[in-house]
Amino acid sequence: MQTVFAPPAPVLLPVAGSQALFPVRRIYCVGRNYAAHAREMGSDPTREPPFFFQKNPDNALPAGQDFPYPACSSDVHFEVELVVALKDGGENIAPDDANGCIFGHAVGIDFTRRDLQAEAKKAGKPWAAAKSFEQSAPIGPIVPLDAVSPSPEARIWLSQNDILRQEGHLSDMTWSVPEIIVELSKLFRLAAGDLIMTGTPSGVGPVVRGDVVTCCIDGLPELTVTVA
Repeated sequence: MQTVFAPPAPVLLPVAGSQALFPVRRIYCVGRNYAAHAREMGSDPTREPPFFFQKNPDNALPAGQDFPYPACSSDVHFEVELVVALKDGGENIAPDDANGCIFGHAVGIDFTRRDLQAEAKKAGKPWAAAKSFEQSAPIGPIVPLDAVSPSPEARIWLSQNDILRQEGHLSDMTWSVPEIIVELSKLFRLAAGDLIMTGTPSGVGPVVRGDVVTCCIDGLPELTVTVA
């Protein structure tokens, strides 16, 4: 098959304990999935249906690389999240089948141009420029489900220059991972290679160049990113 130009290389993320790599198909994100974070963003944290947005596959930034501070913003925030990597999918997935779609988990950061997001919210416009920019999704090594399955009581945290900024537990999520998979599959055809960023606890805040951001979820490899 001849193409008019060379197709882009696939986005590949490391798998903990393996030489194999995880090819990224899509990145889905869940908005306001922790009640305390919903409150700090000025929203009602009642159990309303989850809403979703997307980052581009090539927004993923593998562990060990610096995060380049993006243009067109002076207020970029960190948001630590549990990342779920899928090995299977489909449409209208049954609740009992949701866990069977999971390949593994990782810790990630949803970097956000908060000033652009605020402008978009005020104008009723999409969030793409605020969320889907280059290297906006640092993601640690993916740990296969048969090696570690994070407990609902697992601690999730983020520090900035060794100062704790975000802390919570996965049980604080409004919508659990299986529920998120079920709801997403009503809207999209999920497939192997999809990543789901499942929301962030309260405490989000801005970064500047030179900051060192470290985050972790109990049982998963720590992720450290320097803002360049």
